[in-house]
Amino acid sequence: MKKLKSFFSGMYLTLIFIFLYAPIVTLIIFSFNKGKGSRWKGFSLKWYEDLFESRMIMEALSNTLIIAFVSALVATLVGTITCIGINALKGKFKTTYMAINNIPLMNSDLVTGLSLMLVFISVGWKFGFSTILVAHITFNIPYVILSVMPRLRQTNVSTYEAAMDLGATPLSAFFKVVLPDLAPGITSGFLLAFTMSLDDFIITYFTRGAGINTLSTLIYSEVRKGIKPTMNALSTVMFVSVLLLLVLMNTLPDMRDKRKRKQEEKS
Repeated sequence: MKKLKSFFSGMYLTLIFIFLYAPIVTLIIFSFNKGKGSRWKGFSLKWYEDLFESRMIMEALSNTLIIAFVSALVATLVGTITCIGINALKGKFKTTYMAINNIPLMNSDLVTGLSLMLVFISVGWKFGFSTILVAHITFNIPYVILSVMPRLRQTNVSTYEAAMDLGATPLSAFFKVVLPDLAPGITSGFLLAFTMSLDDFIITYFTRGAGINTLSTLIYSEVRKGIKPTMNALSTVMFVSVLLLLVLMNTLPDMRDKRKRKQEEKS
C-alpha cells in the first residue's frame, strides 16, 4: 500500500513538473530551429546571431537589466531600513504599518500602474527612464519588507545589546551583529525585487515614455506583428541565466560550510 501511494505521489509530482516546464522546453528547442514556424527544419544558431546583432533588442535588454538592478538595490536598502523602523514599533502601530505594506502586494498591477502614471502627470514629471525606475522601486519595496521582516523577528536582541555593553557603537554593532543575521533575508529580498522588476510589464507600460523599451514592452509590441524566433532565443538566454544564478545561490552556502568545517577540523 505504501509503495502504491509513493508511486502515485511520484506520478502526480512528475505530471505537475511536466505541465510547468513543457512550454519552456518547447521554447528552448524552437530557439534552435532553422525555420520560423512551428515545424522543425533543422538545427541552427541563426536566431542567436540575429539576437546579438539586433540593436533594438540589445537596448531593451540593457534598459531592463539596469532598471531591475538599480530598482532592486534601492528597494532593498529602503526596505531593510523600513523593516528596522517597523520592528522598533509596538502594538497596534506595528500591525497597522505591516497591513499598509501588504496593500500594494494584494493590489492589482493595473491599479498600481495607473496610480503611478497619474502621480507623474500631476507633478509634471516627463515620462522616460526615470519614471520607470521610480515606479519599479515603489512596487519593489513591499516585497523586500516581506522578505526581511521574518528574518529580523528571528534575530536575538541580546546579542546586539551585548555588543553595545562591550564597547561597540550602535552603528558598528548593527553592521557586525545584526546585519550578518539579516543577510539571507536581504539577499532573498534583493533577488525577489530583481525578478519582479525583470518580469514586470503593466506598470512599465503605464510609466514609460516614447522611445524607451524594456523586454516586456518590446515583446508586447512584437506580438501584434508576430513573434520572431529571436524572442525564443532571448527567452532561452534569460532562463538559462536565472537557472545558473539559482544554482550558484543554493550551492555557494554549502561550499562555504564545507570549507569552514575543513578548517575547523584542521585547527
